[in-house]
Amino acid sequence: MAVTTDLIKKLREMTSAGMMDCKKALEATNGDIDEAVVWLRENGLAKAAKKADRVAAEGVALAVANSNRAIVIEVNSETDFVSKNEKFTKLIDEIANVILNSKVSTLEEALDLKLSNGSKISEACIEATATIGEKISLRRVACVEGNNLAVYNHSNKRISVLINFDGEISKDDAYNICMHVAAMSPKYVSTSEVPQEFKDSEMHIIKETTDVTGKPANVAENILKGKLNKKIAEVTLLEQSYVIDEKQTVGNFLKSKKSSIKDMFRFEVGEGIEKVVSDFAAEVAAQLKGN
Repeated sequence: MAVTTDLIKKLREMTSAGMMDCKKALEATNGDIDEAVVWLRENGLAKAAKKADRVAAEGVALAVANSNRAIVIEVNSETDFVSKNEKFTKLIDEIANVILNSKVSTLEEALDLKLSNGSKISEACIEATATIGEKISLRRVACVEGNNLAVYNHSNKRISVLINFDGEISKDDAYNICMHVAAMSPKYVSTSEVPQEFKDSEMHIIKETTDVTGKPANVAENILKGKLNKKIAEVTLLEQSYVIDEKQTVGNFLKSKKSSIKDMFRFEVGEGIEKVVSDFAAEVAAQLKGN
């Protein structure tokens, strides 16, 4: 069967594959569109496998909630251009809604959930990698159940916050606390959560950068402890000055609302991932050669 423009167009509409890929698929299968779909899938997954070891440090964070459950996810891509791709954003929305309406609590369980097309989330990410041309992966997920949940998604789609409150805090106040967390990036809710490893590491830095020469031992110790306590306060939500009312801490604000925080999650795209600085010209040249 001859490979016509209409046939190529039809295959492209069915698969969302590139025009040239559709042409190659139809030529390889003598114009049989069903076999061409299989050909595209097999070859696309092969390409996706080659991309599996690439660093995906861009993407989107998204938090969603219903009446008694909230989730926050991070889905990664290789470049920030993909975050504007309609297929990518639709995939993220579906992944988030499927996880929200499930009972899973771990990333492994989430990857095994099925989307509306019958594909597992893990399979859908591989298929998206093949179609979009970049490594796509669900990196992490946090799930919480409660009666007073709040979420916040920053406009850049790179920062999302989920908080599980205990108490009768209003929706507006809960949302504002989420915004505070997005802006101030606390690592811990309270000082009791700060691990000793963090304290030891910070104290080492403080000792290296603070001159207490000539100070009495007790004075020097108090200076160092004071600096450490200040650092701990900077990374602890309840000790931070509330951005909406800097005259009080977040902790004091919550007390005034007879509320507290059970769980806090703040996802920022790419945090903790070591990005690879690439030679753009060399990368384009490699692509042109078909690598």
